[in-house]
Amino acid sequence: SSRAVPADDGSWRVTGQKIFITYGDHDLTPNIIHFVLARTPGSPPGTKGISLFLVPKVLVNDNGSLGEPNDVSTVSIEHKLGIHGSPTCVMSFGDAGEGAVGYMIGEENGGMRAMFTMMNDARVAVGLEGLAISERSYQQALTYAQERRQGRAVGADPTQSSPIIEHPDVRRMLMTMKSTIEAMRALIYLNAASIDRAHSAASDDEQARASRVADLLTPISKAWSTDMGVELTSVGIQVNGGMGYVEEAGSAQHFRDARIAPIYEGTNGIQAIDLVMRKLPMDGGEFVRGFIEELHEVPRTLEERGLEDIGRPLAAGLVALLEATDWLLGCDDVNDRLAGASPYLRLAGVVIGGVLLGKQALAADQLGEKAKVATARFFAGQIVPAVGGLIPAITAGAGDLFALDAQELGG
Repeated sequence: SSRAVPADDGSWRVTGQKIFITYGDHDLTPNIIHFVLARTPGSPPGTKGISLFLVPKVLVNDNGSLGEPNDVSTVSIEHKLGIHGSPTCVMSFGDAGEGAVGYMIGEENGGMRAMFTMMNDARVAVGLEGLAISERSYQQALTYAQERRQGRAVGADPTQSSPIIEHPDVRRMLMTMKSTIEAMRALIYLNAASIDRAHSAASDDEQARASRVADLLTPISKAWSTDMGVELTSVGIQVNGGMGYVEEAGSAQHFRDARIAPIYEGTNGIQAIDLVMRKLPMDGGEFVRGFIEELHEVPRTLEERGLEDIGRPLAAGLVALLEATDWLLGCDDVNDRLAGASPYLRLAGVVIGGVLLGKQALAADQLGEKAKVATARFFAGQIVPAVGGLIPAITAGAGDLFALDAQELGG
């Protein structure tokens, strides 16, 4: 592990290696500032003994000009599946002498708290990455489907081939992409707005509630949106057919680039654990139950407005979400809760995203925006009901996961 020792001038000397450092080295700027977690002498074990240091690539003189290079070196650049425009580096500190010059950020042993200020915002940003790649993949798939002609659609001119967008299977893929992207966007916008309100709402109570909403939604935004990023970019390749598998067409890059997002800034399995073990128990579970109850207002209003074909499946989805939530909150076996964490997060993402689309449909219906209503109807009627089938996986416990030992898994 990396270590830091104090120097006489108030700075620190940092030694050690770090891996998977995004943009660890590049020539886009004259200097690079690294935030490095390291242990100080006598620090307590575990994460409570980690401090945060600012370590520049080039030392800065008192007048602000750049001085001598710091003892920071790039060991290697990783060869990755995707995001080839982002150099991912192995960095080494202090190879040439007593250590790289660093400056402590915050309090000693408070590094993890300081780092998570960045991490929580970064997790929402990575969720947005999943959304953005999905949107680009959809745009490309839509254009291809409009231009590519193959086969003859039902009722089409028998003398001409039809654009593949006229075939029901292609329409299903495009509607799945479009509706899921809009649900992801609605979820991330609510998450981001809650973060803002947690800092700037008019009252302390409003800020506290917004903070809890942000805490609840952040692991869902990150994990569900990036999982969908991988799935939807795969669908985008399928729409493009054989050309989607050819690098020059561009679809494959979206798929490759999307694959990192469920991994970095905390794997999606970790996000699910955070949701189930830390976020659901907030206020003894009453906050999440109250949040789900508030969401019920949307399907009730949809039914009152004559949009029951959207409202009813959303109401059923919320019932399933509450059932799964109550089971997890009432489960005493930690392993059983952990076993259901990932399917629960997916259930929550789909249902909450669907309800937010339903809320948009209410506004769109009044404005005559038929496309938004149709998109919400597709998601509510054809995507949301499927996740009710996750209830058995959420509530099954860990028994089946450990029914085979490590050797039997390979047999």
